[in-house]
Amino acid sequence: MFLCATALVYVSALPIRPADDGLGTQQRWALVVLTVLTAGLVLGLSLLDRWVRRVDQQAGADLPRRAAHSVRPGWRTVLGVPRATLLAITYAGAAVLAIAALTVRDGAARYAAVILLIGLCGVAAGTAVQLRHVLTHPVVADDESSLKADFLMRVEDAREVAVPTVVWSLPVVSVFDTGLDPWNSGWLVFIILSVIALVLITVWDGRSALAAQRDPSAR
Repeated sequence: MFLCATALVYVSALPIRPADDGLGTQQRWALVVLTVLTAGLVLGLSLLDRWVRRVDQQAGADLPRRAAHSVRPGWRTVLGVPRATLLAITYAGAAVLAIAALTVRDGAARYAAVILLIGLCGVAAGTAVQLRHVLTHPVVADDESSLKADFLMRVEDAREVAVPTVVWSLPVVSVFDTGLDPWNSGWLVFIILSVIALVLITVWDGRSALAAQRDPSAR
């Protein structure tokens, strides 16, 4: 829904002449609308996480007995350093490319870069809110099996949130509309390399999990 909203805002104020410099009044209003939508996305995620946290706390309080980890699993255990590094590099690289477009390019390309930057800020904030919730929400478990299930689901949720799918899609919504020139070709290379890195990390995690299952003493 956020990608669709971003695309609609973008096309609603495209310049009549692509070579025009600067941002017109209609484009400025489009950027304001996108900023409001982005802030609404982050606020909505925050309110949803707060509601889920409150429900989890109530469910945990109603348990006849409650199991808990002796030490709360941190982000290194739940998300993993490789995935966290890939996530940070993906957002940072996308931001650098967008900012560079603002300083080098003009016309419709600069408008597309601003749209991309606003979207990136919103998605980054939303991802941070979701990851914080996954890492810190209360454990609802009454025995060892349910405690293990909670941990596995927490790992799965964190890794799903950390996949930068929206970051890869945002340039398609705006930047690529300006034409597949060498600059946009760089975007394609950046996206392809990050996808390959994610595939390699996923394969490595799968092999590590399989090795741990075959050799319990290695856990």
